[in-house]
Amino acid sequence: MSAAELEATAKAMVENGKGILAIDESTPTIGKRFDTINLESTEENRRAYRDLLITNPGGKEYISGMILFDETIRQSTSDGTPFAKALIDQGIMPGIKVDTGAKEFALHPNEKITEGLDGLRDRLAEYKTLGAKFAKWRAVITIGDNIPSQACIDANAHALARYAGLCQEAGIVPMVEPEVLMDADNTIELCYEVTEKTLSALFSALKSQDISIEHTILKINMVISGKQCSTQADVQEVADQTVRCLVKNVPAELPGIVFLSGGQSEELATAHLNAMNANNPELPWPLSFSYGRALQAPCIKAWEGKAENVEAAQKALLHRSKCNSLACKGEYSSDMENAS
Repeated sequence: MSAAELEATAKAMVENGKGILAIDESTPTIGKRFDTINLESTEENRRAYRDLLITNPGGKEYISGMILFDETIRQSTSDGTPFAKALIDQGIMPGIKVDTGAKEFALHPNEKITEGLDGLRDRLAEYKTLGAKFAKWRAVITIGDNIPSQACIDANAHALARYAGLCQEAGIVPMVEPEVLMDADNTIELCYEVTEKTLSALFSALKSQDISIEHTILKINMVISGKQCSTQADVQEVADQTVRCLVKNVPAELPGIVFLSGGQSEELATAHLNAMNANNPELPWPLSFSYGRALQAPCIKAWEGKAENVEAAQKALLHRSKCNSLACKGEYSSDMENAS
């Protein structure tokens, strides 16, 4: 893929109020999702669920791409069409999660380093033949007692840059995802500080390894209060602090930024994104979404693993996709949640 094609893919991922649907849950993670509806996590049940997500009529109006898991990119729709081709036929770009998970970071208790670089060049070549246009690698930054360490931030930034280089070499747009977790009791101010350090290290590593920023997408957490913090920042403060952190630390040449939901409720994740876009029309890059659970939760609840519920599940997914598409333009209202 030429530089022009990489540029076109990156821009298409975040254009016209569209965002990314993350359906790249590992087998253990999707098993936990299925537990909530008392459904066994068999390969066929996983295929059937991803099938309804991928073939959702009208999804292309709001979704530019979907991040797939290794198992998923090798599966097909009920009529035998490979999932990647089914997406491409709709005008939706297939993506692929390529990291192998966050593991214990040696000599750094309670911190994680993401693995998966070994053999990645060959895996990316295969994924490209299977139809992947972009990829994703998630790093995990934990806030806690005396953490994150600078060593953890730097090690994950270095790995993200190595991954990004291999992606661009293979003609695949890298989505770099350093996630500052929101599970602790930290204030929004501490989240800002850690997110700023993380972004600074990330872009320093990308530039030092000659990564083309113009052909890279950033997936990042919002600057937000930890779930256990006694004081929860309101929607406007989250929007303001997040935008301030991004403007200060993200190069203007980046083609776009997508947010992870990080355990926020569906409606809150949408409201935060909307507030950022409604009040900041002149940002150098589009702000969009790459949500997993915050898009899927109503869908999987409506589905319950039953074929007769597929239409209702797809309708629930379409509603959340539309709400977030409007939030990309600053045009979302909570009144839309009650619309039929």
